Amino acid sequence: MTDALPLLPGMPTADGQEPVFREPWEAHAFAMAVSLHQRGLFTWPEWADALARQITAAQAAGDADLGDTYYHHWLAALESLVAAKGASSADELVRYRDAWEHAADRTPHGQSIELRPRDFG
Repeated sequence: MTDALPLLPGMPTADGQEPVFREPWEAHAFAMAVSLHQRGLFTWPEWADALARQITAAQAAGDADLGDTYYHHWLAALESLVAAKGASSADELVRYRDAWEHAADRTPHGQSIELRPRDFG
């Protein structure tokens, strides 16, 4: 996957070659950004700029930049870019994020999280 796209500064990698993920949601966020880029929603330079803005803002707010928050910034950049491009609204993104959090809270450890209509309540 990274053969087609350059690694970005600060991206956690294995031997500087392939991205690494500590948790499944990080890989999902990565894949969503790559997929939306491949579908033409944004260019890779637009993506790199959005991510750099998120990281810069987080550092200015006190993020120690130890690498453990990288994909939090990745997800925030993705949400902001998707909203800016009109693919979703900021309100809709918050609604779905809250629903996923609700679904995760009610799901026993080790089971797949399923989003249900009641998670939006």
